[in-house]
Amino acid sequence: MALTHVDTPLKGGLNTPLQQPDFSGALPASQAVATPNTVLATPFSINPEERLSAGDTPQLAHQMQKQTLPSPRNDYEIVVPEHEDEAEEGRARAALLEDQADRDARHDMEQDQILIRNDYEIVVPEHEDEAEEGRARAALLEDQANRDARHDMEQDQIRKMHACAFAGIAELKLRSQAVQRGCARPCEVNASVVRGAGGGSLTALQHAEELLKGEMVTMLHYDSLRDPPPGVDKKRAVQLQASHLAYLEQHPYEEFTSDELEAAKLELKKEMDVVKSGMGHGELSMDAYTQVLFLPGQNRYTRANLASKKDRLESAEKRLEQNRSHMAKEAKKCSKMEKKLRVLTGGYQSRAAALIKQFQELQDQIEQANLEFSTFKFLADQEKAAIPRRIE
Repeated sequence: MALTHVDTPLKGGLNTPLQQPDFSGALPASQAVATPNTVLATPFSINPEERLSAGDTPQLAHQMQKQTLPSPRNDYEIVVPEHEDEAEEGRARAALLEDQADRDARHDMEQDQILIRNDYEIVVPEHEDEAEEGRARAALLEDQANRDARHDMEQDQIRKMHACAFAGIAELKLRSQAVQRGCARPCEVNASVVRGAGGGSLTALQHAEELLKGEMVTMLHYDSLRDPPPGVDKKRAVQLQASHLAYLEQHPYEEFTSDELEAAKLELKKEMDVVKSGMGHGELSMDAYTQVLFLPGQNRYTRANLASKKDRLESAEKRLEQNRSHMAKEAKKCSKMEKKLRVLTGGYQSRAAALIKQFQELQDQIEQANLEFSTFKFLADQEKAAIPRRIE
């Protein structure tokens, strides 16, 4: 019975009043109400008419009332209450006011930080495109005289380059065949092969041979001076160059024209034909190569009939080692090429293997089908021959 006469929330009525929330910022503002200060006088207790506006300056202070507005902190420190209880109460209220001021300052700072935005805009200069177009237009509108002069200069440079190339080719044709073909040449020239003037009486053939040897030695010195052979140290090259210059001062090299060289080649060809037909000489055979032997210990070539068995064995070992090195080099090159080909043609090889397997299977099926066809054809012929006999 007591429960039926007691009010319950189910009856309805007015809801519980709620505090009005503040959605002006990212965080709700503090709704704590400061306790009114009835003891201390603060600047907010002044009449609104007597407050300074935001635009007032100290020069307008004489127009205001003479009443000064000390800061709350100074008021807290200056006011001395008469009783100890009132002093304690004033200190507590001052602490509450100071806390409230700190909270309001932090809230304002947070609001300022929330309103900061990082908005950037990249502005392209408007006259940059116009400047580029102007430069391009200036480049396109070239004067015809300047264009002709530039064309003539380019043509002159091309002609000079061709002339230098032709001059180099013509000069190279006047050099020895060893220089033209890039053959191996000795670093040091042995001039002792030429007999001196006091070598005794010489026949005409021997005298001609000595002249050829002297010309050959002079040509070797000249070629080594103009085109030094590769693989020579710098210090050694300087010494060799001095020796070449000294020899050429005593035995100057005579240069010939292209016509004279062509005439000399024709004379040599005629003489070779006469000797070849008169003495029955054929083409150079492999026997001529076997007569020359390389000595690795002395690093020179010699006649095979003048070498000992030890020299021949060393020469054969050296040749075998060279062949092995060439074979290893070629094998390494072949392996690299094989890897590249495997990478490039790997898919084709797998496809070809699959098609070959499929072709073999089809070939087996064709053979099996031909065998079955021939068997059944033979059976059909036998049945056709046996049907009349069976009917009779």
